[in-house]
Amino acid sequence: MRHNEEVMPSRSATVLRRLLSPQETEIEEVVSRYQKVAPAITRFARTLSADPDLNVRLGSFSHTVPGEVVCDPRLFQAAYQRRAPVTPEEVAVASAFHEVVHLISSQFDEERPIPAHWAVLLGEDSARPHLDPDPVDLLAAVEKIGGEVAVMLFFALEDARQEQRGLANYPGARSILDDLYRAAAPSVKSEPPISQFATAAFLAVTNSYPAHQPPDFLEGDVQTAVNEASDVLSEIAALEDPWEVGEAALVLLRIAIDHRLLPPGTPRESVASKAVADKVAQALDMVRLPSPAVAAADSYRQAIGARRGTAQQTRLARDTDRSTTDQLLRIGAAPVIHLPNGQSGRLVISPAPTTFSRFAQKGREAYREAAHQWGVTPRRVSGELFHLFAANQRRGLRSGFDQGDVSPYSALFIGAGLYQRLYERRHFPTRRRYAVSLLVDGSASMLQSRSNSRLRTGWGMAAALLGAWTVARLCHELQIDFEVSIFNRSFAAREHDTEWTYTRSLSQSTAGLRASHGTSADRLATTVNHYLIKPFDTRWSDAEGLLAGMLWTAFAPREALRLASRDPRSTPPVSMFDKAANVDELNVIHAAERLATQGAETRLLMVLADGMTRGSVRNLANAVDAVERGGATVLGIGIGDDTVAAAYPRHQVVHHPEDLTRAMVAGTKDLLRRSLVGLKAPAA
Repeated sequence: MRHNEEVMPSRSATVLRRLLSPQETEIEEVVSRYQKVAPAITRFARTLSADPDLNVRLGSFSHTVPGEVVCDPRLFQAAYQRRAPVTPEEVAVASAFHEVVHLISSQFDEERPIPAHWAVLLGEDSARPHLDPDPVDLLAAVEKIGGEVAVMLFFALEDARQEQRGLANYPGARSILDDLYRAAAPSVKSEPPISQFATAAFLAVTNSYPAHQPPDFLEGDVQTAVNEASDVLSEIAALEDPWEVGEAALVLLRIAIDHRLLPPGTPRESVASKAVADKVAQALDMVRLPSPAVAAADSYRQAIGARRGTAQQTRLARDTDRSTTDQLLRIGAAPVIHLPNGQSGRLVISPAPTTFSRFAQKGREAYREAAHQWGVTPRRVSGELFHLFAANQRRGLRSGFDQGDVSPYSALFIGAGLYQRLYERRHFPTRRRYAVSLLVDGSASMLQSRSNSRLRTGWGMAAALLGAWTVARLCHELQIDFEVSIFNRSFAAREHDTEWTYTRSLSQSTAGLRASHGTSADRLATTVNHYLIKPFDTRWSDAEGLLAGMLWTAFAPREALRLASRDPRSTPPVSMFDKAANVDELNVIHAAERLATQGAETRLLMVLADGMTRGSVRNLANAVDAVERGGATVLGIGIGDDTVAAAYPRHQVVHHPEDLTRAMVAGTKDLLRRSLVGLKAPAA
């Protein structure tokens, strides 16, 4: 039959399994695609539910509670594994629509007495169940009559009915789902007959295959049974009452029994019925998108928010779910950084926690003490460069009307409407612009003691931040655009985090991710982070207190931890300096991109780290080479570790704190001094 040919996509068609790499089907990529269509999904859900205030969000499991629908992104992830002629963006929209439809439409808790005529739907008077007059819910009624196989048939029909009704006004989404189903349908040809029958019923109600033309990959007896059930299947999409769908499921079960698609007596035998029902569910899930609301009785009850527990347990569970969701959304929103070799990775970029400014006064005192101890002048550090740069600021100005005098051609300018030319001031291109970016390793190893340290704690981060402060003051004095950033790999801190909010979010997110994503939890909780301490567009005076607070934390990490444990709600998140497993190349590329946006002719990127990247040394070397070919100068400073020489052509290794700050200042001054050499004064 022609239907089988249409199932398999052509060689030129877009096939998701071939189109997407394994990395692109990871949960963070799925969340990123969902975020692009989230507003449309929310509008759709509000229209479908007639609730203008309904909120739709992602969570660790799909469920619905009053005023909120929560979708599990793993269901979208499963859709990307399908083989179908559709694009990832189309799957993101269709699978989200699909999940919202089922979460809103599935309501099977209304209790009624079991209709009397249901007792005879399966035939055999001796096997008719005794019907109690007490009301029961729909799922209990269907199971009472036909066992768990009948319940699975009901879910197959109800799944399809809800889609047909909920997506009636959205033919585009409906057609995408149809492509997914038709592409997966042949996979059930090796399943048991009852599983094939249930799947064919689902496909008939969705209209993926007409009931009177069942697909030819079905066994002969199954095709005959589907043909006999075609009248029932063709009416299901128009049914209003789920109880009518339950009755249709029992009719289909009787047809399956008559055609010997089940072992004799299966609906009456609980153990056999459970085993067969599991087989049916497995086959259905190979074709449909398995939404918990219409997958099985247990998952349905969880999806509609019927979990029981104390108010405190419910609140804790909800907080954990929200923390997990926030972490997934944050990763999904993180930009993808592309390396020169074509590889890429996500980088969580955010302002450094502003609560570190609460340690600002301690940091300023630590700076003055360390500057004296390590031989760094705490006052003006620009030295002879100040006069050279002051001259450079004045360079390029012309005399005459461009200095402010009225042009002798003012009449012509007025006639031409060029009023701005009357007092125009122009510059020659000999005036240089500068930009400096300081990138500091913020991993836990930078705080660890070293054998040659005269301090009681590690000096790596303390010396690096002191050097960053000194170079920042140098740039500030010379009116040079500059940026200071710190990078690490850990659970990402937020701008206003305290120690309490940080550790609480870390604990809840990790617990939720372990429960919902298993072995992927560590990868999702521990991200590659890039914190902006002083961005280019921020004044030094606004960022100085924040840098000072981080400097004191680096100088006295034990004392900072004691303060954090004593009063976690008001102290900064000192626990954010967690692991020693940075991916330097992603941070180098991003810092260089930000540096390039300044439009400066002379650009310096200085990277301070105490070891090599945990990504790839070759990737880091290629990233540095690409940045230098782009016109910037990259200087790598290794703190007590000479592996920096493997990736940075311009590098320096320091083994003492006083050497680090001097190297930073000397390197910056040298670049700036060389940039002024050869500049000629403009002709008079």
